[in-house]
Amino acid sequence: MLRTTVTAVALLTGLLAVPPSSSSPPSPPGPPTHPCAAATQRCEGRIEVPLDWSDPGSERITVAFAWVPRQGATTTVLANPGGPLPALPQLPVLEQAVDRQNLLVVEPRGLGASSPLDCPGLDLNRPETISACAGRLGPRSRFFTTDQAVADMEAVRKALGLAGVTFYGISYGTLFAQAYAARFPGSTAGVFLDSLVPVGKDGYAVEPVRARTDLLKPTCRSSRDCEKTWSALVRRLRDRPDAAISMTTLNSLLPRLHEAVSGRELNAAADAYLRGDPLPLRRLAKVAAEAPAPPLNGPGFAGLLSYKCGDAKFPFDRDAPAAERRRQLDRFYAKRRPMRPFTVAELGGATGWADWCVHWPTPRDNPPVPPRAGHPGVPTATVAGDYDTHRPDEVARFFPHGDLLRVVGGGHSTTLGVDCARQALRSFLARTGELPRSCDVSSYRAVRAFPRTAEDLPDAGDLDRRVVAAFATAADAVVRRDPGSGSYRRAKEEAGLRGGRLVFDDKAATIRLEEVRFVSDLAVSGQIALTPDGTATARLTVGGTEAVLSWPAFRPLDPVLVSGRFDGRPFTARIPV
Repeated sequence: MLRTTVTAVALLTGLLAVPPSSSSPPSPPGPPTHPCAAATQRCEGRIEVPLDWSDPGSERITVAFAWVPRQGATTTVLANPGGPLPALPQLPVLEQAVDRQNLLVVEPRGLGASSPLDCPGLDLNRPETISACAGRLGPRSRFFTTDQAVADMEAVRKALGLAGVTFYGISYGTLFAQAYAARFPGSTAGVFLDSLVPVGKDGYAVEPVRARTDLLKPTCRSSRDCEKTWSALVRRLRDRPDAAISMTTLNSLLPRLHEAVSGRELNAAADAYLRGDPLPLRRLAKVAAEAPAPPLNGPGFAGLLSYKCGDAKFPFDRDAPAAERRRQLDRFYAKRRPMRPFTVAELGGATGWADWCVHWPTPRDNPPVPPRAGHPGVPTATVAGDYDTHRPDEVARFFPHGDLLRVVGGGHSTTLGVDCARQALRSFLARTGELPRSCDVSSYRAVRAFPRTAEDLPDAGDLDRRVVAAFATAADAVVRRDPGSGSYRRAKEEAGLRGGRLVFDDKAATIRLEEVRFVSDLAVSGQIALTPDGTATARLTVGGTEAVLSWPAFRPLDPVLVSGRFDGRPFTARIPV
């Protein structure tokens, strides 16, 4: 691996003007000016660029990058993993996703190795530290935004003498991708967007301010009923608070719906709570409340604030002072109630970036995408998961051109962890054919209800109710080891829903049940073994009777084909979820 540093002088003057139309021919690559251009292996380098690209004589800052050439590659990919966070630490992950093409990763200015913005003592939960940080950094921080960062990326491309690049953006990286394509159409050969950050007509990012009750729909057997149930649940907890389920914890369950346990159980647990059975919802809330929260403090958050506050439009005037912004935002909350069925006060008085950015000045007009800019007529594709920040139907509305791949049951950044999404990316980069319209990564079907006793279990024909109870208990345990249940896979043990204990041994791929009661009138003990192909085999004792059950786990089946022996007699049955 090579490491080099050079100075780029007076490159790309005037890049912030409205770009040429999409009909302009691609720009030919210029002569390389950086030693990494001759590299045959990964090369890390730096260039110097103006702080303000519209003023070539402004202060110089340093931008870092990594160039990964590959023999026989047909495409050069400019990639950004999102955040906006330092991109270079994610280079190994991006190299795995883009494994056959040339790869260029440019560290966005203000982050990581590119002239980072730092503010000691910065804490997003303390507004005074945000204001103090903005004052400490001064007016230069207004140039650490996407419009300037993509000009840096273009400067690196020119320094390496590269022809057109295909921009692969993930999450916030999709904003970089849209900005780059609009501002440098002659340098753009294609665009692949994973987990879109949409852009409004004014060119600024659309930062959602809302509760995510819309995420209930993919797992709800009747969306209208689920919305009514959720609203009724919030009203119940408002009138009769439950110490085990705070409003903030309840709201935090919504973004977890892409995880198998939450997606499988949340709707039925809410209904059970309203029917006088609080245990299923309290169980989900306990795990959510105990999950480690990402830190909201640290000096590096200065760079994040500069981008998030400078690139987006919020429900307040960009040029208003903080006090007036606060008043405008409060009026928006009171009139629009974006967090319904919650109130903002019930969620701690803040909804995220809108409240934090009240205190970060944005005196410069800097839309990431120029409002009058055309988009290059190049191959374009977007990938969206059902449980993403913006669902597939929203993505299609915001970005109507190009192919759309819906990842059924998918969450955020699917090209980094979902095989079909990653394969779609590779096919797109290699231009080997059209993308499929969807890929399904669902691993469960939502439960209809939580039974209290064996008599409440779903009917499975002539099958003994004890067998149905044993399967329901075992299936409830197995979903907690689903590869998509990140929150639960941290736990080594958990209390049974209505008694007993589950003990997880991931190294041995087993789950031990100790007098577990999924329904109150039957205790189940024994062990479940999970095989690499996703088969679950349970050897259990149910009310003193031996049972052996085998079924395909982690699959969206309803009913589930279960076979085995009960009290020595073989059986095969389809048991409803």
